[in-house]
Amino acid sequence: MSDTAIRYRRPSVGSLRIVGALRLAHPSDTWFKPALSVVVASAVPNLLLFAVDRLDLVMYTMAGSLCALYGHHLPYARRASTVARVVLGMLAGVATALVTASLTDSTALLIAVAALLAAAQKALCDATRIGPPGPVIFTFVTSAALFTPQELGQVPGHLALTLAAGTVSWLVTVGPALSRREGPERRATARALDAAAACAAAPCHRTRHAAAAAVHGAWQSLLATGRPTPVRRELERLVIHAEAALAATAADVSPAREAVVLDGHPASETAHLSADGAGPAAAPPAACPAQLRAWAAATRARGPVPSPPPAPGTTAEIFGVDAERAAHRELRARSAVLRALAPGSPLLPIAVRTLVGCGLAGYVCAALGVGRPYWAIVTAASLYQANVTLSWNRTLQRTLGNLVGVLVFAAVLPVSRTGPLALIACCLFFNFAAEALITRNYWLGSIAVTPMALLVLEFGGTHPAGELIGDRVVDTLVGAVVGFLAATAVTNRRASGHVEKTLAATDAARAHAVRVIADPASGPAALDGARRRLTGSLVELRMATDAAAGEWWQRALPEEQLIAAEQAGHRTLAAAARRQGLIAPRPPRNGAV
Repeated sequence: MSDTAIRYRRPSVGSLRIVGALRLAHPSDTWFKPALSVVVASAVPNLLLFAVDRLDLVMYTMAGSLCALYGHHLPYARRASTVARVVLGMLAGVATALVTASLTDSTALLIAVAALLAAAQKALCDATRIGPPGPVIFTFVTSAALFTPQELGQVPGHLALTLAAGTVSWLVTVGPALSRREGPERRATARALDAAAACAAAPCHRTRHAAAAAVHGAWQSLLATGRPTPVRRELERLVIHAEAALAATAADVSPAREAVVLDGHPASETAHLSADGAGPAAAPPAACPAQLRAWAAATRARGPVPSPPPAPGTTAEIFGVDAERAAHRELRARSAVLRALAPGSPLLPIAVRTLVGCGLAGYVCAALGVGRPYWAIVTAASLYQANVTLSWNRTLQRTLGNLVGVLVFAAVLPVSRTGPLALIACCLFFNFAAEALITRNYWLGSIAVTPMALLVLEFGGTHPAGELIGDRVVDTLVGAVVGFLAATAVTNRRASGHVEKTLAATDAARAHAVRVIADPASGPAALDGARRRLTGSLVELRMATDAAAGEWWQRALPEEQLIAAEQAGHRTLAAAARRQGLIAPRPPRNGAV
């Protein structure tokens, strides 16, 4: 270990920027999937209710229909179970809200329950990493249900409507498996190839992390699919090519005799990781960026998956993949959720922020005489991201989107009131528009979400437009201001502690990988498992560091130690790739042996 002093840098949020938060991004490559799914899942129950003249029940079916927004990044086998759990979670939240609403009409108590539900939903969604749209959909539905007049005897029927619409959502989200069952894995593989191409074209810390995360995500997708098929085998070979390209960039920037010494391993024990004996001398260079992008484009398309020549070491790596696929991954996933919710977790302060911010926003709006304080609760709940900086960005985006959205609502309201079918069509249009725009930037999506949320009230009867617009503006401003103040007041000093834990986990994963690589008796399964464990640790370390870097009131972060750990981790991954024959060994420099 070097005795050089490690410089610590205190996380600095700096100036809270405005332009950067509103900048548009490229749309997601799968934006149309949740957009079309939620339209179909909403249209079926809406039209059935229209046929029986009971559009006043749309709110209960909408709770189930919105479940169609989840799980589109997952392979179908995992998606089926995930969306089923989303439907059950939505049903539990709606049941709690409806029973509470039927037992009390105390605004103070309803706001408290709404804040508690929002905090619980935030913690669970973050712990399970459910993905977009996250907890805000649950909070929107349950908060609205809390403030809907209800009789206890009506609750079972309303829950049955939610469950029926949720079943339709489940069918819609898993139905495409009948025509293209490897679609999600193909898209994950294409993203890995594109990220590896970007890293190969311009290797740097940012592109290397993005490529590592994309490759890790592709393997997670392929490992979650269960039984391998011929198409999945081809996808695994393509991901191995992406790994080889990523490993080659790490090998190119590492010194000829980079010290992969860790936890007491002498240089003589691991010298071969950098120069000699790391892989077959005949290993060809990694695929060029243009070739990787061409494979990515063909993989996304509906034609056959590209079948390039196998990368060196492919047979051994696939053997290791099969060994990992056979492990009990569901048990490990449940353990990860329990750890994320355990005392000391960095997610818990975010849940406390949600509880405090949503509660205060609701009470302030109630004190101002606003008739629908749950809008302020939902606004506050939507702000809370991984750190204060990201929460500030979401505050700007939500405020701008809602304010523009009320203007859109005022423009379309006359059209929606021409008839029930016009109202249904307007809601479906804004459902689609929200998903089409939200991946460009959250504020664009909010422009469509706001009129949709206001139009839902029209199913129960017409309301004065001025009252709806005024309440929405007040709730937005109160929710945004109070919610962000709560984010700054409730500190998350556990974020820097989480960085230290993930740094220790990364060091341990790298030490294990060094030992496996140095052991001549290590088989393909051991090598592949060690490399994949290290890759996952590096991805987690970068996520934890980014979260802590945007948090206020933090202990100083060991900046140089973090950079050194990431660089050393990528070099060890390159050494593992050389040992497996994915890339050729680097020639020694200055006569190094």
